[in-house]
Amino acid sequence: MLAGAALTGAAPAGAVPLGQRVAPGITYRQFDISAAAGEAHAHLLTVALDNPHVRLDLLYPGSVAARSTVSKLADSAGAFAGANGDFFNITETQHPGVEATGATVGPAIAGGQVLKAAVPKGQRFGPSLPPGTTTTDVFGVGTDHRARLDRLTLTGSVGTPEGKFPLKGLNQYALAENSVGAFTSRWGSASRVRATCGTDTDRAAACSTDTYEVTVKGGQVVSASDTPGSGSIAADTTVLVGREEGAQELRKLSVGDRVTVTHSLVAATSKVPYTFAIGGYPVLRDGEPLSGLDDSTSAVRTVVGFADGGQQLLLLALDGAAAYRSGLTIAEEADVMQDLGASDAFNLDGGGSSEMVTRDAGASSVTVRNHPSGGAERPVPSGIGVFSS
Repeated sequence: MLAGAALTGAAPAGAVPLGQRVAPGITYRQFDISAAAGEAHAHLLTVALDNPHVRLDLLYPGSVAARSTVSKLADSAGAFAGANGDFFNITETQHPGVEATGATVGPAIAGGQVLKAAVPKGQRFGPSLPPGTTTTDVFGVGTDHRARLDRLTLTGSVGTPEGKFPLKGLNQYALAENSVGAFTSRWGSASRVRATCGTDTDRAAACSTDTYEVTVKGGQVVSASDTPGSGSIAADTTVLVGREEGAQELRKLSVGDRVTVTHSLVAATSKVPYTFAIGGYPVLRDGEPLSGLDDSTSAVRTVVGFADGGQQLLLLALDGAAAYRSGLTIAEEADVMQDLGASDAFNLDGGGSSEMVTRDAGASSVTVRNHPSGGAERPVPSGIGVFSS
């Protein structure tokens, strides 16, 4: 039995308490949860990852620094169901004149391809991380079709005529101090100025005044600037942005110099390559809630978990209707996932971002199943898509 929240059989009109088949291996249902702050209402997808016709992948708008609603993301990708994903760079009120990129906090892999790496811990958006967790934490699915929790860390380098130095960022809205980061065609057209704002410990800190940008096309420097730019990046082009000591390294380069840029995400535990990965943070591991989970702040939340050694997925989004908006604490969320049978669970963005969609039989588009707490779908940069063939 749950310590802080209890599942109940009650459900509002139109609910499907016993579950509704969305597609082979994909089931959707609703149920109520009695929590400390009041009644919450949950929307749950159960997905059989051991079904060869079912797969998960990242929902995103085609570039890292862009946003769209979950329903549009699901429809454009042909998903049968889905929910919102990682926390993201939603606002820049502390840096007047700087564009909010919309890019996510953590690493991202879509279709087996690396999209981006994680921002420094002090630069993240969202509630405080539980003790022992980092922005490199991910929920992912490997080529073996099993879900798992892991950490994905960027490894990379920039080779120049004078030698080699480490690459510390990949398509990130925030770079570590004194570092160089790479931006590729996957970034999109948003301004890269935000990458040089804030510090490793203070997201609100001023933007750096010591920056430099170098554009590398076909392995050769073609231009340079003191200020990070914006606009689409061609497939054969990499833009290197440096701040402080990183800017000083880039200033050593001249137009025409040959430059080699390498980057990849390295898993902390899995030996199986990831086909899909998304950022957030763990709340349940090996059947036990993490220590130090927040047990006082209730909110509308989205969480993903798995059971049966990663062969069964549980994707849950709370309803944001006024009657249920009090939601759950993170500790209650972990308890609920444990009670549903998950061995591991991973918290995603919540509040106005929390959303779940499914496609009715014979329908050409998905339906939003929960009530977004803001009264309408919020454009988000990523989500978890459930596909069936």
